[in-house]
Formats: sequence, C-alpha cells, structure tokens
Amino acid sequence: MAGSNGKQKTARDMILSLAVIGIAALVVYFFAIPHDDHAPDLKRVDYSVELATARRAASYPVAAPEGLPGSWKATSVRFRGDQSDAWHLGFDAPDGQYVAVEQSTQKRSAFIAEASQGAKATDVTEKIAGRTWIRYTGGRYDALVLQDTPGGSTTVVAGTGSFTQLAEMVKALKLA
Repeated sequence: MAGSNGKQKTARDMILSLAVIGIAALVVYFFAIPHDDHAPDLKRVDYSVELATARRAASYPVAAPEGLPGSWKATSVRFRGDQSDAWHLGFDAPDGQYVAVEQSTQKRSAFIAEASQGAKATDVTEKIAGRTWIRYTGGRYDALVLQDTPGGSTTVVAGTGSFTQLAEMVKALKLA
C-alpha cells in the first residue's frame, strides 16, 4: 500500500510541475517576446560622401538620382574601387519595394547576372531620358540595363520594384 501512494504523489507532482512550466512559458510568450508583424523601419542613409568619393575614383561616370521624391529612402551605399570600381546605391521605394543602382567595370554578362540575381535579357527595350535600356526579367530581381554605358562600365537598375518604379529611378539618374 505504501508503494502505490508514493507513485500517485509522484505523478501528481509531475503534472503540477508541467502546469507551472506551461504558465511560465505563456507569460514569457505574451509579455517578453515582441509580436510586431510589420517589417522593421529602415534607416535613411546619406550617400553624398560615398558618391563624391566614387565620382573622383571611378573610371566611368557614376550614376546617382537627383530629384527623387522624399518618399524614396536611400538605405545602402558602397563603392569598391578594388573590385572593378563597383558602385551600389540601394533604395526603399514608397511602397516598400527595393530598387538599386549598380555599376561596375566587371565583365558585362557576369555583372548583370549578379546585379539582377539571375535575370535574363528580353527583347523589350525602353527609351528613357534619351538612353536605351534593355529589360531583364526572370531572376530574383527585374532589371533595366543601359545599352551603351560610357566609360567601359555597365549600369543596372534592379530590384523587386515594378518596371514603372525602375523607370522612375532611371529618369532621375544623373551620370557624372
């Protein structure tokens, strides 16, 4: 008889322990873990210093937008002179999509594949701001690629944004 009473007590203690642990887990879940479902707010970056550096150091005219509405937020910038004069300027578009300006003296086909993350050329071209741009699609990003880039570089405007947004970026680009 003494043995069965001890087993009942052990089972009851185990159930009480599990209940206490479950309540503690619920408290942590509801009060200590954030449950915010929206994307984090991306910080705006000032790219003026990097742009000035790139324009002095690059072997080609560096592209950057002028006159874009304030709803376009620059979120990333870098110039790598030691890596084929690679220029990158990324933006958060007004609707939360991503649009980037990419330039490099790297081999054209390899650079386009990298900048567009695997997109392929289409037969569609667009005349934007007096220049011919080729549409690329099918990769992670869609892209517009400048047909004749000055200075031996390749210019790509790519991202998750629509072709309308990519064209808006292209219209704002100034090469200097």
